[in-house]
Amino acid sequence: MKVWLDGQLVDKADAKLSMFDHGTLYGDGVFEGIRVYGGKIFECQAHMDRLFASASKIRLTIPYTQEQIVAAMAQTLVANGMADGYIRLVVTRGVGTLGLNPNRCPRGSVFVIAGQIELYPREMYERGMPVIIAKTRRTSPAMLDPSVKSLNYLNNIMAKIEATDAGVGEAIMLNDRGEVSEATGDNIFIVKDGAVLTPPVSAGILQGITRRVVMELCAAAAIPCREQTMTPADLFAADECFLTGTAAEVIPVTKIDHRDIAAGTVGPISQRLITAFHEFIRL
Repeated sequence: MKVWLDGQLVDKADAKLSMFDHGTLYGDGVFEGIRVYGGKIFECQAHMDRLFASASKIRLTIPYTQEQIVAAMAQTLVANGMADGYIRLVVTRGVGTLGLNPNRCPRGSVFVIAGQIELYPREMYERGMPVIIAKTRRTSPAMLDPSVKSLNYLNNIMAKIEATDAGVGEAIMLNDRGEVSEATGDNIFIVKDGAVLTPPVSAGILQGITRRVVMELCAAAAIPCREQTMTPADLFAADECFLTGTAAEVIPVTKIDHRDIAAGTVGPISQRLITAFHEFIRL
C-alpha cells in the first residue's frame, strides 16, 4: 500500500508522523472519511468544504489548497490501483513542542490513506442491526462545535466500547438533555407514520454528508422528511430505523436495547432508501 504524506507517496511501512506531532500528542487535527465508487470520489466537494471549515474553526491552517488535496487523493487511488474503497484524509496540527500551545507548530501535516473498510457484516444490511443506547453522552455543543470533525474521538470510542461489550455493532448517543443525537460514527433516522425523521443540528450532531444525500433522496421520492428532536421513547415507538454514514452507507436497525423496532424486520421505506442510495452512488 502507498500512502500520500506531505507531498510524497511512501510505502505503508514508511508512513510515519513525529511523536511530537500535536495530532499524536493531543488529537489536534481534523479528518474526513470519503468513499470512492467506480474511481469517482463520492461527494468530493462537500468533503473538501467540510474539511476546510473544520480546520478553520479550530484555527488550523491546511498547507495545501483544496485542488492540491483532491489531486493527492487521486494520485493515491492510482498508486494503489483502487476504483472502489475508502479514503481517510487527515490534517494534523504538525510537529511542535510539548504543551498544548498550537502556535508552536509551524506547519500542519496532511496524509491520505486509500484502502478498504467494512464496519458491519454484510448480512446486517439485509436483516438489520441491533444497537444499544449508550450511557456515555455526546459531547455538548457548548464544549466543542459538533460540526468540527476532529481527531479526538474518545467520547465516541467510549460509547463504542459499550456497544462492543453488549455484543452489538453500534451505540446511539444522547445529548446532555437526554435527547437522541447520533450513533458513534453515524447519523440516525427513524420512520414514523410514513415520515422520515432525524435529529436536528441543535441535538449536537455532525451534519453527515450521507445524511444530507439521504434527505435529498427522500425529497426526490416524495417521502416526507424533516428534522425533529426525539427521545429514546421515540426510537422504541418507531416504525423503522436506520443509520447513515460514509463508511456505513445506509444500514437498517431492527433492535434497540434488545427491543424489536416494529416487527423486527427491515421496513419498506428503509429498503426503498437503501436501494435509492445504491442507485445514486453508481450514477
